[in-house]
Amino acid sequence: MHRLLSTCVSLLLLSLLPACASRPRLGDESPRRGDEIVVAGRYFHTGAPVVLWSDPGGYDAYRTERRFAPWDQASFAKSSGSINSPERFGLRRAGLDDAQLERVRGGGWTLEEVQDKVDQFVIHYDVCGTSRTCFRVLHDVRGLSVHFMLDIDGTIYQTLDVKERAWHAGPANDRSVGIEIAHIGAYPPGEDGAIPPTLKEWYGKDEQGTRITLPARLGDGGVRTPDFIGRPVGGEPVVGVLHGGQLMQYDLTPEQYDSLIKLTAALAVALPNMELTYPKDENGMVLTRAMSAEEQKEFRGLIGHFHLTDGKIDPGPAFRWQYVTDEAGKLLKRRPRVD
Repeated sequence: MHRLLSTCVSLLLLSLLPACASRPRLGDESPRRGDEIVVAGRYFHTGAPVVLWSDPGGYDAYRTERRFAPWDQASFAKSSGSINSPERFGLRRAGLDDAQLERVRGGGWTLEEVQDKVDQFVIHYDVCGTSRTCFRVLHDVRGLSVHFMLDIDGTIYQTLDVKERAWHAGPANDRSVGIEIAHIGAYPPGEDGAIPPTLKEWYGKDEQGTRITLPARLGDGGVRTPDFIGRPVGGEPVVGVLHGGQLMQYDLTPEQYDSLIKLTAALAVALPNMELTYPKDENGMVLTRAMSAEEQKEFRGLIGHFHLTDGKIDPGPAFRWQYVTDEAGKLLKRRPRVD
């Protein structure tokens, strides 16, 4: 009997060892995997490469100095001629009562509160071509911000927690998360459908087809993948109509679509009020005009900058709305494990 009791106790202790061993010790580091985004201080895996504002090589929109100015000229005091405010973002305060405002003004958002407020994902292209240039223009020159930037190699840069009210889309800022996709943009075709000069500068041909040709003034563009060669999906420019005018644009790279789809799926989990849909016309096609104020108020999902105002055309006529939402939906159905 004593031997049996001793054996049972030994087996019980052995069964506890893996659980004990898996618990972190005081001072243990918990490393990031490198694919997480941050929503209300909590990590959500995407399966795509993500660089946070706190990571080496990240872009930090919480800093008040200009990122790309010489250090002795970077402070707000030295920048006030070009930047109106040391902050480039604000508080999602619409609908907060005084008690809520007082609690969250220091950053104390719960995930549930952010989920209740954020239900739109605004898609921009940056007309800068690379995320490094985009951050310089937004942060250093224009005094603006956006939650995410997506570079040509598929690297996602998160510059702010999603809980923050980034300055990227006017009246939609209170309820939206925004992304600037590295892309030089869409332009009216030349005479007889000729490719516009900007697209000729940024795209060329080699033995494998169409490729992005970064202007020499940008060097490597700050692209994280060494010697990366970006190739637009389809290879040829797409012509389409927005706001009643014809535009020509090369598509995104496959790496950008892959990361955007994964990010969209992760945001749909983290922000369950954000639906996997986009503004559509009476035929079920993507809406090619700006929405009315009432339409914007009622809409929840992915939305283009051009849907918010007649003065914007991003993300352009080549953007594959149905593909992004369909593929994100497929990911959500099977919720794959990330490497």
